[in-house]
Amino acid sequence: MNFALILFCLLILSGAIWVADIFFLRKHRPADAKDPWWVEYGASFFPVILLVFVLRSFIVEPFKIPSASMLPTLHVGDFILVNKYTYGIRLPVINKKIIAINEPQRGDVMVFRYPEDPSLDYIKRVIGIPGDKVAYQNKRLSINGKLLETTRLDDYLHPERLYYSKQFIEKIDGIEHSMLNDADAPSFISNVAQFPHRNNCLYNDAGVICTVPEGHYFMMGDNRDNSRDGRFWGFVPEENIVGKAFFIWLNFSNLKRIGSFQ
Repeated sequence: MNFALILFCLLILSGAIWVADIFFLRKHRPADAKDPWWVEYGASFFPVILLVFVLRSFIVEPFKIPSASMLPTLHVGDFILVNKYTYGIRLPVINKKIIAINEPQRGDVMVFRYPEDPSLDYIKRVIGIPGDKVAYQNKRLSINGKLLETTRLDDYLHPERLYYSKQFIEKIDGIEHSMLNDADAPSFISNVAQFPHRNNCLYNDAGVICTVPEGHYFMMGDNRDNSRDGRFWGFVPEENIVGKAFFIWLNFSNLKRIGSFQ
């Protein structure tokens, strides 16, 4: 469901009713006549819809975490806020950038439209920016030939499935975040899609090595062996960017999660 398109249509409809009532309909109604129900509701909802549309399109957008691919950073059921303007001002619905501000940086947690189905929003961590050579070999990540620094932590107990994963602190461009690996999961990547710029990636028994094309980004989940990400479906084009995730504002099953975003 394209909520942005639905909201835009409601804005146009309620706005048209509001304008028609002010400049035409009201003048032709008797002074003591009650507004028709459709005028009353349409005109009264217009300011509310306009406010929601502006906030959601240009300032912040709420997003619910649907899967465990970003554990331990983000949990299933986390409600997060996404900054819509930090990567540039975009026209609603068509998502075309009209004002450039910042570009995504390595380590950012970014929401984007899934390349294989743009009607779906995905969230992953930015690993590679245009021109980077990203290698994920034997479950170790390197960028432009430099192996990322990692520090081993205590094993992570998954809250839903009750099993342990190896947990590490990984540092990328000075940004530290936790990430998980499963000891029994293979290093090689199977069921790889035939995505655009597929020839920029080399797959082997140890994993994958990709050179990120211009205007694209390479994304990975923090739960490395339980994330279907850029290793499987390729690169995220710039026009698919939605915004930067920055805050957990609610989790019904764990209120301590509020504000805990790393």
